[in-house]
Amino acid sequence: MGLPRLVCAFLLAACCCCPRVAGVPGEAEQPAPELVEVEVGSTALLKCGLSQSQGNLSHVDWFSVHKEKRIPIFRVRQGQGQSEPGEYQHRLSLQDRGATLALTQVTPHDERIFLCQGKRPRSQEHRIQLRVYKAPEEPNIQVNALGIPVDSKEPEEVATCVGRNGYPIPQVIWYKNGRPLKEEKNRVHIQSSQTVESSGLYTLRSILKAQLVKEDKDAQFYCELNYRLPSGNHMKESREVTVPVFYPTEKVWLEVEPVGMLKEGDRVEIRCLADGNPPPHFSISKQNPSTREAEEETTNDNGVLVLEPAQKEHSGLYECQGLDLDTMISLPSEPQELLVNYVSDVRVSPAAPERQEGSSLTLTCKAESSQDLEFQWLREETGQVLERGPVLQLHDLKREAGGGYRCVASVPSIPGLNRTQLVNVAVFGPPWMAFKERKVWVKENMMLNLSCEASGHPRPTISWNVNGTASEQDQDPQRVLSTLNVLVTPELLETGVECTASNDLGKNTSVLFLELVNLTTLTPDSNTTTGLSTSTASPHTRANSTSTERKLPEPESQGVVIVAVIVCILVLAVLGAVLYFLYKKGKLPCGRSGKQEMERNTSI
Repeated sequence: MGLPRLVCAFLLAACCCCPRVAGVPGEAEQPAPELVEVEVGSTALLKCGLSQSQGNLSHVDWFSVHKEKRIPIFRVRQGQGQSEPGEYQHRLSLQDRGATLALTQVTPHDERIFLCQGKRPRSQEHRIQLRVYKAPEEPNIQVNALGIPVDSKEPEEVATCVGRNGYPIPQVIWYKNGRPLKEEKNRVHIQSSQTVESSGLYTLRSILKAQLVKEDKDAQFYCELNYRLPSGNHMKESREVTVPVFYPTEKVWLEVEPVGMLKEGDRVEIRCLADGNPPPHFSISKQNPSTREAEEETTNDNGVLVLEPAQKEHSGLYECQGLDLDTMISLPSEPQELLVNYVSDVRVSPAAPERQEGSSLTLTCKAESSQDLEFQWLREETGQVLERGPVLQLHDLKREAGGGYRCVASVPSIPGLNRTQLVNVAVFGPPWMAFKERKVWVKENMMLNLSCEASGHPRPTISWNVNGTASEQDQDPQRVLSTLNVLVTPELLETGVECTASNDLGKNTSVLFLELVNLTTLTPDSNTTTGLSTSTASPHTRANSTSTERKLPEPESQGVVIVAVIVCILVLAVLGAVLYFLYKKGKLPCGRSGKQEMERNTSI
């Protein structure tokens, strides 16, 4: 027999002697295990899939399969369960009349195959695949606070995303401005790693690296963790972060606050801005109107020029210089004109006018401004608008026309921009008194403050007819107020007090009557006051008569009348009491029966 034939015969014999696995009687392909899904910390219910007859469940052995090795964990004999020693000894119990094995406090280490096996036939068994899940904690994102330059040659770290204590390992997706990022050569790189904790849970760490451009200075980055639970797929998102992006300055400009028309007295801030990051070092200069050269202004620590309060001298041409400290290149801004609107001091002519009664007066108001002005005249005492315009005409002057007049120069287009000037008009005449006479209620032996007011031009002086401490105070150039501090004595109660105002053109007098306060005192009228306060009259109650000499009038006595009224009231009260007493005693005949009794007595 040749060699080739011998080899073929040997191979044929070997093939015939080898057993065929598929052809072994009683062997069958095992079905896929039943899937049970639970979350970490919950209870897994492992149902034995053997025949539900009581006989099959009365003798069952449970195993866990770890690294393809069966480890007995629980046995059922005659319907009674018993844990085997080991890791599951204290976490297993029977439920559902022995058909279900309950595994409590599930951990990631419990993810394996469990099987139950009956006694007869020995090959009857049921396999269960336990899957364990745990949602990761909220993702924590940390941005690269140092920033990323746009001229970097390779991707730089943008942010780091950490998802802790999840199972199984979650998937991470990075987003920029709401759009998912994918790996891109030399542009985007995502580097992820995971750590297994002692609990069996995973901590995922993902680093996003990217090359950024200037337009990414406001880009929002965040990470998303995708994971699965028995209830389905879920995801958690981190907060959004912005990474500092560094790029060179290309433009510098000035900004003024507040925006709009400025006026004297405003707080004005001038600041430099640039489109680079980090911003350059700024300086602000103002053109000298005389030399036309730029002079650097002093700014605060933030590089802001503060004008407070702004004055018209601050108007002018301003410019900003931005110095890039990396390249030492200085970029100027466009010059910007600053206008601080103003109204100059108001001038009134004549400045101190004096006129005789019956004459006329013309007051003229002048002022300068950077804008169109409006003028109006006001009466100082009342605030009444007398004229709109720079000129005020006063004709046929009376003594009442004396006093203050105010000119207001304002810019209608800029609210709050105005200046005013007060001028006092003096009308020649003897003194006017604030009141002709007045009654003052006092208590004997008390210290009393009396006041007397007079006006006129020239300015009057005031004297008193009694001794005391007197003082004068100017109310305005033509009006004076005198105060007298005096002790109330019986002599003063009898004579009263008199104040006299005088100037070169005459004199005038006011009289104050003093009355004691007692129980029968009637309520003081509008022309009286108590001595507990200063007896000052309102200016509208004027006494305009003038004199050179005047006698003090006798005060009107009311004592007799008051006493008579009180006596009458007492007499009536006594008479009423007597009549009431007689009526109660029956001594006083009254009504029809009383009348009949009187007639009967008369006939007898």
